[in-house]
Amino acid sequence: MDSLDTVFRLQIFFSGRVQGVGFRYSTLQLAKGYEVTGSVKNLADGRVELEVEGEEGECRQFLEAIQDEMEAFIRKTETRESVGPKRSTQFVIA
Repeated sequence: MDSLDTVFRLQIFFSGRVQGVGFRYSTLQLAKGYEVTGSVKNLADGRVELEVEGEEGECRQFLEAIQDEMEAFIRKTETRESVGPKRSTQFVIA
């Protein structure tokens, strides 16, 4: 995989009591400790969507950190993996 052209990407949907509890802000703060880019946003159906890209190990460790930090609020996690062109240059709340 050419790291300049393609990156590992995770798209995660978190369900539970994940809105109104600082989930997005906590995710943004955790992202500062990892070499990842992407976004986190609330969805109209009550879920939170996380899109994160970077090296596979960094993405997986970042996801584990979120799950550890926010486990009291997460009931279900749906994860999709892909590899493709880099879409973002920083991590933001969308």
